[in-house]
Amino acid sequence: MQRRTFLAATAGALLAPRASEAADGAVTVLLNEPIGTISPLIHGHFVEHLGGVVYDGIWVGEKSKIPNIAGIRKTLVDDLKAIKAPLFRWPGGCFADSYDWRDGIGPREKRPTRVNFWERAGMLQKLEGGPAKYEPNEFGTNEFMRFCQEIGAQPYLAANLRSGTARDFNDWVDYCNAPSGTTTLSRMRGTAPFNVQYWGIGNESWGCGGEFTPEEYSVEFRKFTAWVPNFGVPLKFIPAGPNGGDLNWSRGFLQAIVRKNPGLLNRIWGFALHYYCGTTGGPVEFTTDEYYELLARAVRMDDLIKNHWTVMGEYDREHRVKFAIDEWGAWHRAGSEVAPHHLFGQIGTIRDAMIAGLTLDIFHRHADKVSMANVAQLVNCIHSLFIAHEDKMLRTPNYHVFDMYKEHQGGKSVRAVFAAPMRTGKLARLDGSASVQGKRLVLTCTNTDAGEALPVSVKIEGGTAKSVEGLVLTGRPQAHNTFAQPEAVKPAALKAEASGGVVRFEMPGPSVARLIVELV
Repeated sequence: MQRRTFLAATAGALLAPRASEAADGAVTVLLNEPIGTISPLIHGHFVEHLGGVVYDGIWVGEKSKIPNIAGIRKTLVDDLKAIKAPLFRWPGGCFADSYDWRDGIGPREKRPTRVNFWERAGMLQKLEGGPAKYEPNEFGTNEFMRFCQEIGAQPYLAANLRSGTARDFNDWVDYCNAPSGTTTLSRMRGTAPFNVQYWGIGNESWGCGGEFTPEEYSVEFRKFTAWVPNFGVPLKFIPAGPNGGDLNWSRGFLQAIVRKNPGLLNRIWGFALHYYCGTTGGPVEFTTDEYYELLARAVRMDDLIKNHWTVMGEYDREHRVKFAIDEWGAWHRAGSEVAPHHLFGQIGTIRDAMIAGLTLDIFHRHADKVSMANVAQLVNCIHSLFIAHEDKMLRTPNYHVFDMYKEHQGGKSVRAVFAAPMRTGKLARLDGSASVQGKRLVLTCTNTDAGEALPVSVKIEGGTAKSVEGLVLTGRPQAHNTFAQPEAVKPAALKAEASGGVVRFEMPGPSVARLIVELV
């Protein structure tokens, strides 16, 4: 047996905890086995003109009594700055492929009102009016750019491929990036150039973005990305990737690209995998079995990344193209939204926070493969970080996970092995990720058990722990925040100790924990 084969076969045994530790949780962090740098863009977000995401969420208007920055909800900006939100994808989503960017520029009083793509979905079809049903275009390109600038985040724009043209796309790039005063569109912009680097070429082109075959879409992608003016800005194109486990889409698109010209791979910065784990039970009331089932669906993300990565390697042997996982999260049934026009609005629970922690840890462990990921969506919709309505706003448990995990941004992901007794055959009880910056180790982990605490010991190979501080987010799986109790669920200090180079702590069940370990 070759040495490499032997080591791969025995790695689990070599790192397995002793029998006396088997009833507890054990983590081994291998500082000398780097995976890759954790791009801050992995902690990105998604903003679509859908329900209450923009109107009632981000945009309150300049004349609102709600504290705002040029019409943008100020509390939202402050909270996003606090978690170092790195990037926002806009304006969709399915909305993007019905959007004419010209509708959202110029004096607001002259902008047209259009029927929103989502106007026939859910409760919106029963409403007589409102911005969720009839798009007023008050929040357009300049307003979105101001939002990103206030937070210090990168913009990521999704082009209309289904109902727009390559010329429309070129013009939008001109409007955003041409130096001031050099073109008619740059003069219309009225500000310094936005220098947008990240451009999605359509959205879900296998579905609402045109119902293309992968081969048909490859033609459109080439047409939209050929000879785009860049004005000195490095444009990073992101094609519509697969829906969940659809390997045929990945294979068909990349095969068509390479068959035309292998050099076209250089046009692809990221591949936009989308995956929602769906729901089980109700959004805030569900059984323990339903809790475990949904978490097991969420961690399918790990296999999706591995399987699509293998297919991508058939055509891109150097793996120049990484993942840009545009949309991910749980998607519950209606019933917990705080306003009728909040389409797909749902109150986030501890169960959703567990999904957020599990998923972000997967991305960190695949830092060599994932360059961007955007949770769907930012506010009032699906796996949101915030719920807002009129003058009220709260942080969901998901927000707190992103706040805890921000310490990973820019760190070097290193291999870590997690072991604990199983509670269900579908789901590991203990999992997580580790990263290092200098003499600082960040360890995040989840105890998925629905109610039982788990003592955990952490051994660090290649270094010694000098001190540790911990933070934990916990509660019954159904626990959530409301406008009446906006801080019912929030992180608390986690007692942890570093002794003899080993870190020890106890994780409540269920919980998401973060430890910052100072190394000798």
